[in-house]
Amino acid sequence: MRTEAVTRVKLVFTLFDADGNGVLEADDFTLMSDRVAAAVPDADEARTQAMRAGFRRYWETLARELDADRDGRITYEEFQACVLSPERFSGAVDAFAAGFARFGDVDGSGTVARPVFIGMMRGVGFELPNIEALFNAFGPDAADRIRVDVWEAEIKNYYAPDKGGVPADLLAAVPSA
Repeated sequence: MRTEAVTRVKLVFTLFDADGNGVLEADDFTLMSDRVAAAVPDADEARTQAMRAGFRRYWETLARELDADRDGRITYEEFQACVLSPERFSGAVDAFAAGFARFGDVDGSGTVARPVFIGMMRGVGFELPNIEALFNAFGPDAADRIRVDVWEAEIKNYYAPDKGGVPADLLAAVPSA
């Protein structure tokens, strides 16, 4: 397992712990999907529901795989063990990546505009300099848009334990002053 993967997972755990109580619960994923939905008010209902379903499946996979005592709470240690195990979590990551990235394609063009990307990523809680660096790493076109399939693939890379030196690492980098 690469150090970069562990760093990415630590960050996303902190971000997904939307209420800041130190554990993940179903309400954290509802709150996070609400924040993302609010950031893209122009998204159609089908895309919004697919994005929310991705967050829901993410939580349901964690709960099914990790919550042995069924108390509805997942610690960081439990989270890391599951999320960095593709055999246990790849289906949830695939659904999450597809729903999330496609949610940003508000006009059905197969691309996401920079303001939408920034709004969605800020809704999750990532820092603006990191968001900008990631967007730029995707090679935006002349209209300042990135391809949905490129973003979806990079979301999957974010959770890959064997990946390092990938654009997803930019989200966990310490912004330079």
